[in-house]
Amino acid sequence: MRWKRTIQLLDVHAEGEIGRVAIGGVPKIPGNTVADQLHWLNTDPKGDALRRFLVLEPRGTPMGSVNLLLPPKHPDADTAFVILQPDQAHASSGSNSICATTALLEAGIVEMKEPETVVTLETAAGLVKAVATCHDGRCEKVKLTMVPAFVHQLDVELDTPEWGRITGDICYGGIFYLLVDADQVGLTIAPSHAAALVKAGMILKEIVNRTISVVHPEIPAISGVAYVMFRGRDEDGSMRTCTTMWPGRVDRSPCGTGSSANLATLHARGQVKVGDTLISRSIIGSEFEVGLSAETTVAGKPAIIPTIAGRGFTFGLHQVALDPADPMAEGFALTDVWGPSAGDIPEPRK
Repeated sequence: MRWKRTIQLLDVHAEGEIGRVAIGGVPKIPGNTVADQLHWLNTDPKGDALRRFLVLEPRGTPMGSVNLLLPPKHPDADTAFVILQPDQAHASSGSNSICATTALLEAGIVEMKEPETVVTLETAAGLVKAVATCHDGRCEKVKLTMVPAFVHQLDVELDTPEWGRITGDICYGGIFYLLVDADQVGLTIAPSHAAALVKAGMILKEIVNRTISVVHPEIPAISGVAYVMFRGRDEDGSMRTCTTMWPGRVDRSPCGTGSSANLATLHARGQVKVGDTLISRSIIGSEFEVGLSAETTVAGKPAIIPTIAGRGFTFGLHQVALDPADPMAEGFALTDVWGPSAGDIPEPRK
């Protein structure tokens, strides 16, 4: 075997959402900050090639993310990481923070201490504190103190050819979201509606990014609405959420950054207060505990500090490699499983 590149991946999922963690063979990523490294991954051809190598077929999969563990830049951080997905590299993720914490502890990269281990993760969006409940060599649960979440704009009106005028909230929970009540597109959040929710989410994402400019006031590398999250309420009062992701799938978890963004809208409307804890339930019924731990500000805007608690589980270990003669080195995606937008991905080289 004449492999050009090899990277070791620990397979992890958080409440059903796959977040593989690159624990070995990760190349040096240029940048003085994690935000700089995020920018390089999203703009440099070498960074793009690395992402495609890990997340696109034939080596990758439409489902889940790959998390690059990086040396920390901040003196208080145990590690840094960036999330790779089919569309681009992303700054922050609750489910992937749970996956990364679980991988760090169960692989022995960070020493596990019982009954609790505190791990500080550095992301492009800031530091995330993870408190892991540990027993008998397992990471049983992870509670994250997320980066500040805030409202960019409530009750945004969007004109759509499919559903007429709908309203949503643009909010930040580590990345930017458009939050829309699912009944506005004639759907409920249920497994049988997953494909329809994805289609609606992709339409709304295109409209909102074409008509509204969104940039983080302190971190210019984070811009644009990354995802559309549909939301609803279950009979027991719990939040039901469904984040739609390019190029055509739904988040299997309740989505930590999206739930943080949604919590910011509830706080802005006076529906939650510091100390409250809610349940956010995913399309498959898995749950995150979502808490409001404090109020703060970001660039003078009111903001909150959310917490997200959920479980991560390891389920495999493998090494992904690249044969230098492989004509599909750049990866590919087909609309049968990746969604209609997969046609935007270039074909493999000949």
